[in-house]
Amino acid sequence: MENTLKENKMGTWHIPKLLYSISLPIIISMIVQAMYNVVDSVYVAQYDNIAGTGALTLAFPIQNLMIAVAVGLAVGMNALLSRSLGEKNFEKANKVAGQGFFLTFCGYLLFLIIGLFLVKPFVSTQAEAGTTLYDYSVDYLSIVCIGSLGVFVQVVTERLLQATGKSFYSMLTQLSGAIVNIVLDPILIFGWLGLPEMGVAGAAYATVIGQWVAAIIGIVLNLCINKELKLQVKNFIPELKLVKEILIIGIPSVLMQAIGSVMTFCMNKILIGFSTEALNVFGLYFKLQSFVFMPIFGLNNGMVPIVAYNYGAKRKDRVIATIRLAAFTAIGYMLLGFLIFQIFPTVLLGFFNASESMLAIGKVALRTISICFVFAGFSVIASATCQALGKSIYSLIISLGRQLVVLIPSAFLLSLLGNVNLIWWAFPIAEVLSLLLCVYFLIRVLKKTFSGE
Repeated sequence: MENTLKENKMGTWHIPKLLYSISLPIIISMIVQAMYNVVDSVYVAQYDNIAGTGALTLAFPIQNLMIAVAVGLAVGMNALLSRSLGEKNFEKANKVAGQGFFLTFCGYLLFLIIGLFLVKPFVSTQAEAGTTLYDYSVDYLSIVCIGSLGVFVQVVTERLLQATGKSFYSMLTQLSGAIVNIVLDPILIFGWLGLPEMGVAGAAYATVIGQWVAAIIGIVLNLCINKELKLQVKNFIPELKLVKEILIIGIPSVLMQAIGSVMTFCMNKILIGFSTEALNVFGLYFKLQSFVFMPIFGLNNGMVPIVAYNYGAKRKDRVIATIRLAAFTAIGYMLLGFLIFQIFPTVLLGFFNASESMLAIGKVALRTISICFVFAGFSVIASATCQALGKSIYSLIISLGRQLVVLIPSAFLLSLLGNVNLIWWAFPIAEVLSLLLCVYFLIRVLKKTFSGE
């Protein structure tokens, strides 16, 4: 009966109702996720506006890489799991879920090693040892890496809930972690309620504790609510064939997001050559743009299991309808984000106690970079469609071309002109290339997928 209900929802519900009912809880949770990322920066900026904000910016490439590995592996698991459910292969679906947990623990071991041994060498490439910026960065990054098992487990349990259409419970998982983080941030940073003042390290501890709370709740919900799947220890033992299938889909997603870490690292190196204020503006932009992109990623996460399920069920009409609706929704929302960044840049930067010099740089940066929002909505959905239909390599090519082949070289060449305001134009330039590639690959994938080639 439960499997029949699952099919009725993913395979027969009206597409707008299905897409929005699955996506809305994810979007809400991602907006809260974006909010607590911003709250981190707001409180840290109050504690130390220059070195504190700079530390979070320098730590961002590794944190982004951590999320890339966690989400990328979960994307591979989610797509294969949804496809298995669409094919009514429930035994394989259970095995895929177990393999997802196995790969999650492997991902955590990588960042445990980074946290224990590689943080100082990484930070020293961007900040001079012995400075406040260096010390803050090392403290923050060491804590979030060593304690990162929470975020890995949180992500995989959320994706299991999403794959079976239980996005509301996935939202509860993420909301719980975000709320804990938001509450703990000022308490640990400033030493409220009789606790010692921890400063930037307090923000890191608040983040890790929130992730662990979300992970525990995610496990409990999957065991108690997610009856379509059975989490069994025997399925955690690695099976080479399934691991390979997950990685074929997941590794391009990991690499695609990891490219973002390389991009931010290179941009940090370029901008810090101008000033710490320019570096901090770039970091604050990434915090603010998450409010624009996170809802689109939520829509994206709601779309992927629907597309994968109906692809497995050989329902081309539902696949195309889902992609079309997701694309139009994403474009409309991104246009709204573009208008907000164009009209209210001073208000947005004011949340972070920005100095006059940061405002001068930041207003130009936000207005220039946000031009790419006009194109990015479609690109995100097109890239996700390629992943859902098993062509993740195309998404990787798009991301590689946008961020490394065009954006970084453009930013470097523009920096040689000596005007930091020109560097921001690298983002719209790169986004135009991304749009062209997305249109080409989406058409190619849809033709090949449904023509029997």
